[in-house]
Amino acid sequence: MAREAPLLSMSAITKSFPGVRALDGVDLDVRAGEVHCLLGQNGAGKSTLIKVLAGAHQPDTGTVRWRGEPVTLRSPVAAMRLGIATIYQELDLAEHLSVAENVYLGHEPTAAGFVVRRKAAQAATGGLLKRLGHPEIDPAQLVGELSAAQRQIVSMARALSHDVRLIVMDEPSAALDPDEVDNLFRIVGDLTSEGVAVVYISHRLEEIRRIGERVTVLKDGRTVARGLPARTTPTREVVELMTGRDVEHVFPDRTTSPARGAPVLEVQGLCRTGEFAPLDLTVHAGEIVGLAGLVGSGRSEILETIYGARKPSAGRVLVEGRPLRPGSVRSAIRAGLGLAPEERKAQALLLLDSVTRNVSISSLSRFSRGGWVDRRAETGAARAATRELSLRPDSPSAPIRTLSGGNQQKAVLARWLLRGCRVLLLDEPTRGVDVGARAELYTVIRRLADEGLAVLLVSSEVPEVLGLSDRVLVLREGRVVHTAPGSELDEHRVLDLVMEGSPAS
Repeated sequence: MAREAPLLSMSAITKSFPGVRALDGVDLDVRAGEVHCLLGQNGAGKSTLIKVLAGAHQPDTGTVRWRGEPVTLRSPVAAMRLGIATIYQELDLAEHLSVAENVYLGHEPTAAGFVVRRKAAQAATGGLLKRLGHPEIDPAQLVGELSAAQRQIVSMARALSHDVRLIVMDEPSAALDPDEVDNLFRIVGDLTSEGVAVVYISHRLEEIRRIGERVTVLKDGRTVARGLPARTTPTREVVELMTGRDVEHVFPDRTTSPARGAPVLEVQGLCRTGEFAPLDLTVHAGEIVGLAGLVGSGRSEILETIYGARKPSAGRVLVEGRPLRPGSVRSAIRAGLGLAPEERKAQALLLLDSVTRNVSISSLSRFSRGGWVDRRAETGAARAATRELSLRPDSPSAPIRTLSGGNQQKAVLARWLLRGCRVLLLDEPTRGVDVGARAELYTVIRRLADEGLAVLLVSSEVPEVLGLSDRVLVLREGRVVHTAPGSELDEHRVLDLVMEGSPAS
């Protein structure tokens, strides 16, 4: 019996930009009703390929077939009319519009051909939200008031407002906690049971095993594997295909007996009412301390309060014995603190500016005389900092938005190295970063600590906290419930503590 033809088939797709061949003969086929996972390092060509599929880019050569027939996807509207919807990692929602207005943006229900029927749009949106298992979301509410998980649901509702047959999801779980990920997977299961195909992109290999059926792997703009069984292909094989090498030890070795230096960061009785209870912690020179806990446990709020972005209800922060002014980012930076925030694109990067300016922005006074910036000195110093972290490409004038996620994060770290920071605060340092680039970032972070930096780390990925940290503080509902060396904990123990722990004495 002949196998059913793929819903989507992309053959020998190529796409070049000035100086870069992003796709070099990529093949992808997706069946109706399956979850097909697309894997590859940052820069492998995933984003370009899905933009070709979405009609945002036109391929130079190659063939796209939809339901067996060749098609030309000239625009996102053309792709949507065929039934292809794309939900990007950076959700393209209009925060100042309501949920219903976002869902039906561009194809609003109308009367007499031009009068928008708002009540009809809200009623239809309510039906879509109920179908997605979220009837509590108000179609009239502004999107800007919603949580990250709720915005994800709105993006799905927008896709389903068309007669969609294939949905591309780019890192959909990046900002979700475990319960929200479970709900996402339930929704995906419901969609595929109705015959909708899903192309699922994620750096989290454990998710691929849970939800995927087949896997296509890209490397350097080429398809290096297609149709791999998602649940049974060994992780080592997938990583080798993505990176071209065997990544056996992702985390760098800790020094056998870390010689901790003097206390650099001291937090004494720090708290914010309703967010986290009074906290005491110390980070020594050369030490990495990790904060582990679920979303909502107070992890990011602690980092932002230490950095001065939030004003504490009580307590104080000291750097090398000197107290910081509460709620003052300027005081923190002057004392030697640097923060790599959770949302680097929104909170840390000037996306339209160059690598040089993004690295030098916190140190411009070093290169300024009489209101003028010495561009040669600025560029030279920024290049030295980025080369120390092996940032690629080595092009200071390149717009920061053109770099991969891993190299953008290196630019943020280079900014604080150039500033001469003594304490590095890292919030989700590898979010949106692929396996190979993660290994590089882990090596960089460990090396910076070995050179004397004090590092305080927050991550929602427990293995990351345990693999990097010399000491770990486990948080639950804003309280520290356990403290131990990272080498003495495992993922199951930490999860037990964050789910059922009681405050430690």
